Amino acid sequence: MTTTDEHMKRGTDWLSKGGLRPTRQRVALACLLVGDGEHRHVTAESLYSDARDSGESVSLATVYNTLRAFCEAGLMHEVTVDGTKSYFDTNTHDHPHFFWEDTGVLMDAPTDQLEIARLPQAPAGAEIASVDVVIRLRRA
Repeated sequence: MTTTDEHMKRGTDWLSKGGLRPTRQRVALACLLVGDGEHRHVTAESLYSDARDSGESVSLATVYNTLRAFCEAGLMHEVTVDGTKSYFDTNTHDHPHFFWEDTGVLMDAPTDQLEIARLPQAPAGAEIASVDVVIRLRRA
């Protein structure tokens, strides 16, 4: 099996896991995201650029819509930084992130080194759905 065939199989298997129909554009984006078996942190703009660089004809709006569909299917997790910038993470397990302020790069932080001793009680009628930890970094 060639690398391209392996990427295609991983991409289509990933879509199948989320119950998504494997359209041409979904498969192309899935291959870019998980084809090599590694996790990715992407913005819609960076994935759009990667798709265009690989010769894929796709609009930025389609990339946004596809990333949202991947999140709704549970295949990705959206991480918001500064309330304005969304990153999409293929690693859906709970884990913290480092965010490099100077480059805008989001990366996984070691989960085993994070300890959250106590969370505040949720207001009446609410429950905590999740806790996102983004550790902002700047060069020393």
